[in-house]
Amino acid sequence: MERFVSPGIPTPYYLVDDSLLIHNLEILKDVSEKAGCKILLAQKAFSMFDTYPLLRKYLAGTTASGLYEARLGHEEFGGETHVFSPAYRPEEFDEILRYADDIVFNSPLQVKKFGAKAKAAGKSIGLRINPECSTQEGHAIYDPCAPGSRLGTTKANFDESILSMLDGLHLHTLCEQNSDDLETTLNAFEEKFGQYLHGLKWLNLGGGHHITRPDYDRERLIRLVKHLRETYRVEVYLEPGEAVVLRAGFLVSQVLEIVHNGIDIAILDTSAACHMPDVLEMPYRPPVKDSGEPNEKAHTYRFAGPTCLAGDVIGDYSFDEPLQEGDYVVFEDMALYTMVKNNTFNGMPLPAIVRRDTQGNFRVVKSFGYEDFRCRLS
Repeated sequence: MERFVSPGIPTPYYLVDDSLLIHNLEILKDVSEKAGCKILLAQKAFSMFDTYPLLRKYLAGTTASGLYEARLGHEEFGGETHVFSPAYRPEEFDEILRYADDIVFNSPLQVKKFGAKAKAAGKSIGLRINPECSTQEGHAIYDPCAPGSRLGTTKANFDESILSMLDGLHLHTLCEQNSDDLETTLNAFEEKFGQYLHGLKWLNLGGGHHITRPDYDRERLIRLVKHLRETYRVEVYLEPGEAVVLRAGFLVSQVLEIVHNGIDIAILDTSAACHMPDVLEMPYRPPVKDSGEPNEKAHTYRFAGPTCLAGDVIGDYSFDEPLQEGDYVVFEDMALYTMVKNNTFNGMPLPAIVRRDTQGNFRVVKSFGYEDFRCRLS
């Protein structure tokens, strides 16, 4: 537990490990150099800007989903700032132009509405494409190609009259997937939209590429990117979020109480609903250090949060030794979609944000208190 626990820091806290983060960044830099593409950080998954000075040594810039993320990327990260929104607010667009280098529109109508102003400001603009090729299984909420999706322009809705305004095309269809699914997607994309790439400057392949996962086929990815660059003479971008911080973050918690109701239930000082919302939204069962599947080891517990929400349940886990009040519980892979999505429902305090440097030293980057709860209310 020494790697994860600093007794002087109250739980719960998010911990980002610089050594593990650098491991991911070196993989991404290697892919970027071998494929000849640019890799951007998708801030929607991870926006811990205290790490940006480290990240920008390896990545070309950031992507944003709106004004605030665009400003954060521009001011704290630097490099290239790309932004996409399903629909831009007219009252915000001028400010977005101050921060963004590349602006991606969701529809030809949005291009016609805002494109001329963006071009006059010297910005590169693109159109998001929906190739109508679903490759996901079990995560429809994250599938931009699902029937009725609002994200991206289908072939039937493509308007060739805007081509002269465009610098590039953007597609994002993946979620935690390997490069075989990217290849399937690209086959559909090229068949429907490949003709429009000739004469454009760039193609952005979006995120959802699990590039730093041990079983990810990086050679296939490199081959696909090279094919696009050589066939269409375009700059290729990737914008992973999870892959940047995959397995580099943790949520450190402690057991408050153990109760029994048909099963032993460990009530923790961290909440699925407040501190790791994807557990309920996805849903999924996050990994826990030194645990097994239910009943795999001698002692099984249901982990639950301290809120009043009956469904604030994280999952069932087993351990070699019985748990006791005060024991530490370390949730793994907790850098992504946690800090950017957490909340103070029920007045739950937000976990502190902590970094562990390459020498093993802990540093509290930010802690939160009552005012952070109060300031969100009226």
